[in-house]
Amino acid sequence: MSEIPLWILLAAIAFLVLMSAFFSGSETSMMAINRYRLKHLVKEKNKSAKRVAKLIERTDRLLGVILIGNNFTHTLSTALATVVAIRIWSDSAVLAVTVFMTIIMIIFAEVMPKTIAALKPESIAFPSSYLLKPLSKVLSPLITLVSFVSNGVTKLIGIDLDSADKDELRPEELRTLLQTSGVPKRQEEMLMGIFDMDYLSVNDVMIPKNEIVGIDLNDDIEQVLEQLQKIDFTYIPCFEDSIDNIQGFLSLNKKADFLGNNIQSKEMLKAGLQEPLFVPENTPLYKQLANFQSSGRRVGLIVDEYGDIEGIITLRSILEIIVGEIATESVEKMDIMPQADGTYLIEGGMMIRDLNKRLEWELPTEGPKTLSGLILEEIQTIPDTNIGLTIEGYRIETVLIKDNVIKLAKLEKIQEISETEEEQE
Repeated sequence: MSEIPLWILLAAIAFLVLMSAFFSGSETSMMAINRYRLKHLVKEKNKSAKRVAKLIERTDRLLGVILIGNNFTHTLSTALATVVAIRIWSDSAVLAVTVFMTIIMIIFAEVMPKTIAALKPESIAFPSSYLLKPLSKVLSPLITLVSFVSNGVTKLIGIDLDSADKDELRPEELRTLLQTSGVPKRQEEMLMGIFDMDYLSVNDVMIPKNEIVGIDLNDDIEQVLEQLQKIDFTYIPCFEDSIDNIQGFLSLNKKADFLGNNIQSKEMLKAGLQEPLFVPENTPLYKQLANFQSSGRRVGLIVDEYGDIEGIITLRSILEIIVGEIATESVEKMDIMPQADGTYLIEGGMMIRDLNKRLEWELPTEGPKTLSGLILEEIQTIPDTNIGLTIEGYRIETVLIKDNVIKLAKLEKIQEISETEEEQE
C-alpha cells in the first residue's frame, strides 16, 4: 500500500464515495418509485421499467446487493483515507480523518443522493438498474447467504414474509389516491361517484313518497289530459285514489301516442301503462343498476317490508351519482339559498347526501335520508311552532312547517371557528 502513489489513493477514495452515493440513491429510488406507474410502463413495454420491476420482485435480494455494495465502499474508503492520513501526517491523524470521512459520507454518499432519489425516483432507478442487475448475478452466492440468514431471523421474530401486503389498493386508498392525483375535478367527481355506489342504497337517491307527482286515474278524462300536458317526466306514475295504489308508469313515448290519438279514454291510457317494478328498500345502488340493466326497466317503486311505497327510484337518479345532476332548462333549482349572514335556507325534502356534497358538509347520513327526516328524528316529535337545534356542529332553525313536514329550514356550520383554532395550535 505504501508503494501506491498518493494521487491514486485519493482518486480511489473519491470513486468509492461516488459508488456509495450510487448505492444509497439506488436504494431510495427503488423503494420510492411509484409502483402503479411502474406497472403502467411495464405494460407499455418500457425496457428500463421491466428491469426495475424484476429487481423489485425480490426486495430482499435487491436490498442485499445494494447494502453489500454500500457497506463495502464505506469500509474501503475509510480504510484508504486512514492510509493516506498516516502517510501524510502520522497515527495521530487517524481520528480526525475518521471524523472527516464520516461527515463526507453522510453529506455526499447518504443525504444528498437519497434526497435526489426521493424527489426523482424514476430518473435514478432506471439508470441504476443497468448496474444493479449484473451485480445481483455476480454477487448471487453472497446475496443468497445474506437473504437466507436475514429471512430466517425475520421469521424467528414472528414476521411472515409470505403474508406481506401486496401492491393492491383498497377502495378507501384508491379514493385518496384519486383526490390527490391531479385528475380534473369533473373526472374526479365521476370516478368518486362510482365508488359511492358501493356505500349507497336506493333510499339514498329515491324520490320520497310525499314528493311524487302523478296522475289520478279516477279523475275525469279532461283533468287527466290537463295534468298530462303539465307533467314533463320521462315516466309518469299513474295511481287510483292515492299514491299508495300506483297502477303503472306512462312513458314519454306512450304519452305522446296517447295525446296524439283522436280517440282518448282512460281505458286506452291504462292499456299503455308499464307495470311497476317493485324494489325492496335498502337495495344497494350498484345492485339496482344491474337490475335495471337486466330487466330493461328505467323506473321502480321502493317498498318496505310490508309492501308500503316509500318512494320512486329511476335509472336517471342512479346515473346522476356518477355524472352529476342532470338538470333541465325548464326547472330552476332553488333548494339551497345562501343568505347574507352566511346561513343557508334549505328545502326540508332535500337529500342529506346531496346537501353534504354541494356544501361540503358532514351532516349524519346513517339514519333519515332527508333534512326534514333528520330534524324530526332528532326532536322525536312534530313541532307546533318553529324551533332551533344543533346537530353535530350544525345549527338548524325550522322556517316553514306544513302538513307535518318541515318544508324549509335555516342551517349554518358552527364548528369552523373551533377547527381553525385547532389548526393554529
